[in-house]
Amino acid sequence: MIHSVVSHGYGITVGYGATIDVAPEHEMEKVLFAADELTGLIWAAALMRPSKSTKDMELKSLKKKYKSKGFAAGCSREVIERGAEQLGWELQKLLTMTLQAMADCEDEIKAELDAEA
Repeated sequence: MIHSVVSHGYGITVGYGATIDVAPEHEMEKVLFAADELTGLIWAAALMRPSKSTKDMELKSLKKKYKSKGFAAGCSREVIERGAEQLGWELQKLLTMTLQAMADCEDEIKAELDAEA
């Protein structure tokens, strides 16, 4: 579990100048590494939509936002692409699967957030 948490920051330089050198090894760790950055980009894209939702977002719209360097500039495309590569997936597969997973659980997450408020 600790390895999974640490490896999710693989290659990132932290505040005191050290670079996290624990590489994701297991598939779950690779998915976490790849999806963490991408979910931020997808959620930013969803918030720009009139529906504020991932459920009606098409892959074409996501790819357009992904290619726009100025959009969600804090979300590293390099990390996302490295994550897809570690999984042995084409970028489109990672984009498709992550978008679908977010759309599938969006209602449940919103219900949990509303219950906490």
